[in-house]
Amino acid sequence: MITRNIKLGTNELKLLFTLEEENKSVFSINDAKRILSTSTPSVWNVIYRLKKKGRIEEIEKGKYLLIPARAGYEGSWSEVPYLLVPHIIDVYYIGFWSALNYWGMTEQVPRVVFVAATQRKRDLDYGATRFEFVTLKKKRFFGYVEEKTARGTFNISSREKTIIDCMLYPKYCGGMDEAIKGIWNARDELDFVKLLEYSKRLGVSVVTRRVCYALELLGLAEEICSEIALSRLKGYMWLDPLGPKRALEYSKKYKLIINRTRDELMGWMRY
Repeated sequence: MITRNIKLGTNELKLLFTLEEENKSVFSINDAKRILSTSTPSVWNVIYRLKKKGRIEEIEKGKYLLIPARAGYEGSWSEVPYLLVPHIIDVYYIGFWSALNYWGMTEQVPRVVFVAATQRKRDLDYGATRFEFVTLKKKRFFGYVEEKTARGTFNISSREKTIIDCMLYPKYCGGMDEAIKGIWNARDELDFVKLLEYSKRLGVSVVTRRVCYALELLGLAEEICSEIALSRLKGYMWLDPLGPKRALEYSKKYKLIINRTRDELMGWMRY
């Protein structure tokens, strides 16, 4: 809660003004020590007072978000959550359900920001936002782009890689039906050749099978999967890993165990 006591001390003003001059929206305790050039207890005291006065918010231990004066003392303000991620982890991209929403591939607004990373990172709660980190092997960490906003930049999976990641881990995108809906909603922007290339590059056979099955279900770019259908796929795998473990039918073409009905996978088309 933001206090009505807005009087700031000399060191508090020095820290705030310097951070704004350096155009730092997020800063660390080491930044504060460098700027203030005083004892560690004094620095922590300044941090404590600024938090009480609503001028900074703690993102995680030792990292803080600067609340600019223009936000007003009686209002609330926070950076776009995506812009915070580069300050939390170095190697990352926004992905899965968050990327589906960003690219307009779903109307659903997830309450969680899903972040793909190559190293394990503990999930983080900041205000009303939860950041969940999904660890990917380095060879699967590709296909992202840099997006620019007025206040900064962030990495996010491309439309094609978003679909591939969702087919790999449907649990992070709201389910298989959300992934299939994403393909349909982005059908005019998706590069289907790149989509298949990415699925092969991932090196997970079932992802390619799921992508091709979804394209056939939607009647889109089925020809790009012709070589997959003719290849010697080994073993049957589940279409939807989150679905019931019972076979409704089998796709001999893609060697998939179909455990979701067409209506279940495409029910969103009725709305």
